[in-house]
Amino acid sequence: MTYLGDTGEISALYRPAAEIQSVVRPLSTSTFVAPGSVTNGQYGLFRWDMRPESGGPDAHFHKTFSEAFYVLDGTVGLFNGDKWVDAKAGDYLYVPEGGVHAFHNKSDAAASMLILFAPGAPREKYFIELAEIAESGRKLTDEEWLELWARHDQYPA
Repeated sequence: MTYLGDTGEISALYRPAAEIQSVVRPLSTSTFVAPGSVTNGQYGLFRWDMRPESGGPDAHFHKTFSEAFYVLDGTVGLFNGDKWVDAKAGDYLYVPEGGVHAFHNKSDAAASMLILFAPGAPREKYFIELAEIAESGRKLTDEEWLELWARHDQYPA
């Protein structure tokens, strides 16, 4: 139990869309609906919009947080560590800490999903850094990629 009061309190947080940050990249848009910084680190909730044939990350895992995917629209390829599944609207995948996973959109239509991180690791910093690298045209060496991923608790599988 984390709340010990007897009467409840006024503590809800409303975030109008205009206050929610998005990172727009050529193939995807990351919307930081509720990052850990606004949920007291309890979870992070992002919306991930992918353009047609936008690909996605290679198989990887995280050591300090779980990740869950909920498909809103289109077809998202979800890798559960064993096989790829073509997930449609309403489909869900939970990945505990250490679970190998990946996602992509290889279809010819756009796709959207929600991604939930628990606890609320500051994942927005990772996606902002990726966007900055892409925008700068900088090419990272294999060693630089490994260092970047490790700083953000992401490890290749």
